[in-house]
Amino acid sequence: MPWLSMQLVLRLYFVLLFCMCFIYNGFTQDKIDPMAATAAQWFTMIQKSFISLADAMPAEKYDYKPTEGKFVKVRTFAEQMKHVACAGFSFFSQIEKITSPPECAAGGPDPAKTKSELMKYLRESFEYAQSVLKTMTSDNALESVSGQYGGDSTRLGITTLSVWYASDHYGQLVVYLLMNGIVPPASQAQDQNNAK
Repeated sequence: MPWLSMQLVLRLYFVLLFCMCFIYNGFTQDKIDPMAATAAQWFTMIQKSFISLADAMPAEKYDYKPTEGKFVKVRTFAEQMKHVACAGFSFFSQIEKITSPPECAAGGPDPAKTKSELMKYLRESFEYAQSVLKTMTSDNALESVSGQYGGDSTRLGITTLSVWYASDHYGQLVVYLLMNGIVPPASQAQDQNNAK
């Protein structure tokens, strides 16, 4: 019987320890305003799709650009990656009211060239954007901001523009992958769900 009591005490101890960890974790997590959370769900969706698309293109194909049909003066896959990463920094620096990186149309000042460097730059851009996005609240979402890339707008307006912009380039790059016989990961998951 004393052994049974000791076993019960140990179980209660571990249950109590688990509950305390859970409660502590709940108190220490960042609270995000519903305004930011609403915008973040769509931003996170395009972020995941874009990064998986960038990763799906083999490193040796990063210099690929379509030349058939009406494709004239288009960027290579690598140039598109660099452009989108720079644009992410630009849009969200506008929200922070700090200087945006120059010449994003040409890829900006970052020296990234290889697939691994460009993937790092792209991830850093999305992470930076997410950190700025978390500062948006119902009180400041309509605060005026102005900048070279997004023009005169609001915090919410620039965030919306950034989701549209990344989505637009994502659509362009889906074509690059398909022209190289690669189905984008987001489409693969959708195809598998439709097959069920």
